[in-house]
Amino acid sequence: MRQLKSRALFVLIFAALLTAGLVVFLALYVVNGGTWAAFSANRHVYSDGQLAAGAIYDREGVLLYDGESASYNESAALRRANLHVVGDLYGNIASGARTLFSSNLVGFNPITGTTGGGHSLYLSVDSQVNAAAYAALNGQRGTVAVYNYATGEILCLVSSPSYDPVSSADLAALAEGDEDYEGAYLNRALSATYPPGSVFKVVTAAAAIENLDYEGFSYTCTGSLAVGDTSVTCTSAHGTQTLKEALANSCNCAFATLALELGSETLYKYARQAGLVSSQSVSGFSTAVGRFDLEEDGSAELAWSGVGQADVLVNPCAMMTLMGCIAGDGSAAAPRLLSAEYTASGRSVGVDSAGTSIGWDSKTCQILQEYLRNNVTVTYGQSRFGDLEVCAKSGTAEVDGGSPHAWFAGFIDSEETPYAFVVVVENGGSGSSVAGTVAATVLAALTE
Repeated sequence: MRQLKSRALFVLIFAALLTAGLVVFLALYVVNGGTWAAFSANRHVYSDGQLAAGAIYDREGVLLYDGESASYNESAALRRANLHVVGDLYGNIASGARTLFSSNLVGFNPITGTTGGGHSLYLSVDSQVNAAAYAALNGQRGTVAVYNYATGEILCLVSSPSYDPVSSADLAALAEGDEDYEGAYLNRALSATYPPGSVFKVVTAAAAIENLDYEGFSYTCTGSLAVGDTSVTCTSAHGTQTLKEALANSCNCAFATLALELGSETLYKYARQAGLVSSQSVSGFSTAVGRFDLEEDGSAELAWSGVGQADVLVNPCAMMTLMGCIAGDGSAAAPRLLSAEYTASGRSVGVDSAGTSIGWDSKTCQILQEYLRNNVTVTYGQSRFGDLEVCAKSGTAEVDGGSPHAWFAGFIDSEETPYAFVVVVENGGSGSSVAGTVAATVLAALTE
């Protein structure tokens, strides 16, 4: 009898473990089944190492990639301009839709597996606008990104240099290490960081608005500010300015003074709240993490940090999202690359969307909206942007051993065109004249 009881207990334990294992497997299957199905060893959806399922279109229905034939759009210009959102044939570009949405393209269903056929994915970008942005960069290294801060859809995302994924000449040059193609696999909007220069003054301004008497702020710029045994310099003597005027003049001395008064911990807090020192998820892709060091209070390093120099680094997509949040009084939709998804039978599949926010008061954001609009009307020139109510900040970020990086970031203050944008031109020179011109071209292409 004891032996029978022992065997019965063993059977019960075994059955319980088997049931628990089955439950765990089913849970993992539901969560990870799509990833398993998209594994490159699955011959049902891969042919000669290429994903032979699904198709990728832009928001206007322009075919960018067909999985069944492993072919791209017939236009070489569109292939180059949209490469970093579509992806290459070999998975070298991790931010591309062929990699990010491989399980979506496979069309995996927990019940039917992959028998239903591949899905059609509609990216949020406009491929023609991407082509206009790539042309506007004119062969210079850098990135352009625009997104709808009300819906989260990324409308334009371009990284340069790029290449034609089906050109034997381009592929050979890449393999040979041609310097013209250096960094071509990198999506600079999502995976790069740069010294921001004066676009970071938006962060310093927000900290000043919330912690100092910003309305009574007055600073007389003589062209330089002594900090210890060094100096912070401006391009000219700006004279006596309010905070609004100092931002429009992009006065280094004024913002260095604000940084010294605010202190390192306060500036770091506002950079963190702005999302500039952490990664964000863009359709499952983790962006590069920015940097803001806790410099010694009263130091020249802290003074330059408030200007966006020293060791400050910012990811372009993070800056674009910050601009969207400022436009949205502190919150906005999170950027995403997927606009719509359909099964082989034409049934619509829901697309996830999410929101994001910064830790700044809505009134602070409204003041910054006014300041950034003033920058355009007073400094950059409204005529460049037609009838668009553009609010922006330029940046000319000094770098060792080369010309400054040119930045231009901002948003359109409009319910009809709620677009936030960022442009970075590596070693491009003046932020306003170089990156601002690219931004004007792209915004015109988006809104014409």
